Amino acid sequence: MTVLLVRHARSTSNVARTLAGRSPGVGLDPHGQQQAQELVLRLAELPIRKIVRSPLQRCAETIAPLAAALGLEPVADERLSEVDYGSWTGRKLDELGKEPLWKIVQRHPSAAVFPEGEGLAQVQARAVAAVREHDRAVVLEHGPGALWLACSHGDVLKAILADAVGAHLDQFQRILVEPASVSVVAYTPHLPVVSCLNHTHGALPSEKFHVLPAAVTVTKAEEPEQAAYDGIVGGSPGVVSGRQDESAMEV
Repeated sequence: MTVLLVRHARSTSNVARTLAGRSPGVGLDPHGQQQAQELVLRLAELPIRKIVRSPLQRCAETIAPLAAALGLEPVADERLSEVDYGSWTGRKLDELGKEPLWKIVQRHPSAAVFPEGEGLAQVQARAVAAVREHDRAVVLEHGPGALWLACSHGDVLKAILADAVGAHLDQFQRILVEPASVSVVAYTPHLPVVSCLNHTHGALPSEKFHVLPAAVTVTKAEEPEQAAYDGIVGGSPGVVSGRQDESAMEV
């Protein structure tokens, strides 16, 4: 029920400051290739059961070393693909910043529709649907508490995270998702819980997880007054006696 949201590592387009969009042949630059290798050190010790990725090259290259280390075959899902930026694709960001639509993307992204492309509201709908569908499939196959990974793109992941924290899409520009960053979301029976945003260096600490214990099975009729996945009223104490409080939420 917990997903690691990984943005692809630094690409040649990131360095050139162009809007890659769905352009073919956009891979990682040398620094991005190093970041992809470092993901193995950061995540390979975690019990990841499934990897889902955008079909674009930069995501495939980012996740390949980790998938090999885990012995997993990534699943490509078009719904996690980059935004279709239409006629903006391939253009310089400095040039696009002068377009009237740029201000809408920054201040009112829910209304932004790219010329000959798609709208950001459409992007959020497809991406969130994909994540929730894969999450349910992982639970059915591996049980509550299972861990999986989705590798996608900056704007797509920001849209997913905005939904997870209950923010309107118009607030998604306030979320930072850097290349090769990892964010952690647990989809509990009540609500998503975001326990980590934009983790970029070193191994991901176990206390960043908010996981529903596998032993907890709750039906509506039997639901306790305070379930194991409820947030702590007044704030969590965090790590207690070396053990992560299972209801902790640290963003």
